[in-house]
Amino acid sequence: DMMTVEQALEKMLAAIRPITDEQTVDIIDSLGRISAEDCIAESPVPSFARSAMDGYAVRAADIQDRVAKHAPADTDGKTRVVLRVAGKLLAGDYRELDYEPGTAVRVMTGAYIPDGYDAVVKQEDTDMGEVSVEIRCTVKPYENYCKTGENMAAGHIAVAGGTLIRPIHMGLLAAAGKSRINVVRQPRITVIVTGSELLRPGQAIQPGKIYDSIGYMISGAASQQGIKVSGPHICGDDAETAERLLQKALSEADFIITTGAISVGEKDFIPALMQKMGADLLFRGADIQPGTPTMASRINDKVILSLSGNPYAALANFEVYFWEAMARMTGCRDMLPQQAEALLADRYDKVNSHRRLIRAMGKDGRVFLPAKVHSSSVIGNMDGCNCFIDLEAGRSVKPGDTVKIRYIKGM
Repeated sequence: DMMTVEQALEKMLAAIRPITDEQTVDIIDSLGRISAEDCIAESPVPSFARSAMDGYAVRAADIQDRVAKHAPADTDGKTRVVLRVAGKLLAGDYRELDYEPGTAVRVMTGAYIPDGYDAVVKQEDTDMGEVSVEIRCTVKPYENYCKTGENMAAGHIAVAGGTLIRPIHMGLLAAAGKSRINVVRQPRITVIVTGSELLRPGQAIQPGKIYDSIGYMISGAASQQGIKVSGPHICGDDAETAERLLQKALSEADFIITTGAISVGEKDFIPALMQKMGADLLFRGADIQPGTPTMASRINDKVILSLSGNPYAALANFEVYFWEAMARMTGCRDMLPQQAEALLADRYDKVNSHRRLIRAMGKDGRVFLPAKVHSSSVIGNMDGCNCFIDLEAGRSVKPGDTVKIRYIKGM
């Protein structure tokens, strides 16, 4: 009668308190932040017609009319139309030139095109004359011509509220003339890693000890998405130390992650500690492997997600629960990992009694199993993986079957 992952998620997400604080930052500092509002282009981008080429701005009909009325004198049948050059405009120049039939304007790439001229002939298709120019091809209206508002119309939403800002969004904001943007305050999380066997990387290795990898993996994944991380804080199998770290985290963080000490062993003290601290239990145990004992609690409107002490189990359940929590907290759906269907390319002969997350590599609509070892304590083979196969309980699969996959954020 264990909960499904979806039921567990529903209970946890209902306890998430959205961040309502906003900050205003320069766009150069906006990378990885979440827009708190729709950013609208107040004028068209570009605000004038521009040349897409070095050449001559013309009225396309002038050339077509002259070709129709005066057949080329040369026997080769090539177009040769002579137009008077009415002026020259470089990129950044603005000078209104009244259109006159039979004229052209020398323009460079990005230059303003005066009203009345509706196409640009590339300079390679001319004799590059300065007083008059011989045009050696026909053009269609708006050929080699950037229209007003081609990039964005006035009123266009350059960056929507709730967007996780990437370099392309910074470019869109700049194109719209925005120097500053209102963003959601960065989520703050604390990562607490339990286990008396754990050492911090850089310490001398000792018999019976291992280096913490979970805390760094989780902290890095969160930091990569613009989340402020405190930790990883390493705590032995000591409930008193863990309680002090948790009390500090409750005063500073929006969301707390613990790893280890959640199963039924002698040192698995987190469930009892949550009860001692007056936490509301949101869920404990969901029907998924690895990481079935994963639990979530709430203290003073702060959610504590408690993950397995096994690295792969911790990573898999972190991916399932954490990004959903951040999307709810920030209003940013870009936080959610991509899910898809793919054709299984390799054999997987095991039939699992529980829903299982299997490390894999998804590519071009197919999913491969580069790893041969699927132990929940092993992450040494994860470098060749970018997703999990989300396999239903009791399902037997063979190559060519369609399976669900969850891409791992940041991999």
